[in-house]
Amino acid sequence: MNDKLQLLKQIEQEINVCTKCNLYKTANCGVAGAGFSNAKIVFIGEAPGATEDKQGLPFVGQAGKLLDKGLKAINLNRKSIWIGNIIKHRPPHNRDPLEQEVQACKPYLERQLEIINPQLIITLGRYALTYFIPKTTITKSHGKLLTKQQKHIYPLYHPAAALRNGGFMKAFVQDFLQIPVILEQVNGNSKSKPKQKIIQTRLF
Repeated sequence: MNDKLQLLKQIEQEINVCTKCNLYKTANCGVAGAGFSNAKIVFIGEAPGATEDKQGLPFVGQAGKLLDKGLKAINLNRKSIWIGNIIKHRPPHNRDPLEQEVQACKPYLERQLEIINPQLIITLGRYALTYFIPKTTITKSHGKLLTKQQKHIYPLYHPAAALRNGGFMKAFVQDFLQIPVILEQVNGNSKSKPKQKIIQTRLF
C-alpha cells in the first residue's frame, strides 16, 4: 500500500467513527470517497444520497451511472479518478447540509485533496461549486475553468439535476466532453479540441 493510499484509508477510518456533528446518528455509514490516490482529476459532490448511504461509496445511484457514462466517453474510469463529497454522512431526507455540518467535515476534504494533490477539481452542482468559490453561481460558471487559491476548479451541473432537466443535461454533456481539453489547459496546452460528435454518440 502506497503512502497516499494509506493516508486516505486513515481518514476513511476517522470518518467512519466521526461524531463531530449529528449526521452520524441518522446515517447508515460514512462515505469517505473512493478512487485513485494519485488521480489528476477529482470529482466533488455535495453529500451522499440514499444508495450511497447503503453502500458506503460515492455516486453509485442513477447520478453515478450518468457519471460513469461520461467517464467512459472521455476514456476514463473510476480507477483513474477520485470521487468524494463535501459532507461525509447523508443528511436526513437529502436536505441541504447545515453550516455546522460543513465545518465539521471540512478538515476531512481538505486533507484528502492535500494528499491526492489533483491537477483539476471538478465540482458537481451548485453546492460543491460555492464551497470552493462562494461568490458565483452554477448557471454563470458551469463549463468554465476557474482558479481559486492555486486550485483549478471546473464546475459542472450535478448529474442528478441533469437527469431531471433536459437543459441541464445538454449543458452537463457538453461541459463533460470538454474535460480532456480543460486538463490540457491546466497543463499549459490549450491547442487540443474535443471530438464532440464521436464522444457524444458514445455517451448516449
